[in-house]
Amino acid sequence: MTEQPVGILALQGDFALHAAALVRQGEAYLYVRRPGELAACRGLVIPGGESTTMTRLLDIVGLRQPILDFAAAGKPILGTCAGLIMLATRVDEDERRHGVKPLGLLDVLVRRNGYGRQVDSFVDEVAVAGRTETMQGVFIRAPRILEVGPGVEVVATWRGETVGVRRGNVTGLAFHPEAGEGGAWHL
Repeated sequence: MTEQPVGILALQGDFALHAAALVRQGEAYLYVRRPGELAACRGLVIPGGESTTMTRLLDIVGLRQPILDFAAAGKPILGTCAGLIMLATRVDEDERRHGVKPLGLLDVLVRRNGYGRQVDSFVDEVAVAGRTETMQGVFIRAPRILEVGPGVEVVATWRGETVGVRRGNVTGLAFHPEAGEGGAWHL
């Protein structure tokens, strides 16, 4: 019997880069576009993309509650960039006007495009908790973590600023590890 694949939410965003990174690590993956596909997965990646569009599509295809149930069952979830926004409990006031409705799985306050617009995107080294070596972080219109709630662990920093958080089985990263030289972040 083969190991269950890692699901990649493939409604919108950079899901193909996550698939390529998982393949490089020898991991099987399954694109998740419908609730029934999620049940076949041992973990889930919510990629970067556009959080307003992701909000709408999650609700249109009926994946919001299945993802919440998946998290409640203790299965690992990783959100990168817009995926972090989707995992957050709170978005700043301006973002709520854009129709972003996060899943509320990580007690953080985030701001979309918190480091600036597309022209302000950058690549730099990120410090990862528990590791002596850094990894490359690709920040493309990246969200900024403004507040971290109790029970949320900081797992990555950039220049002393929080760019990665975890609470139990749910991890959110402001950057794109799948686009950098370090590859995917392990679930």
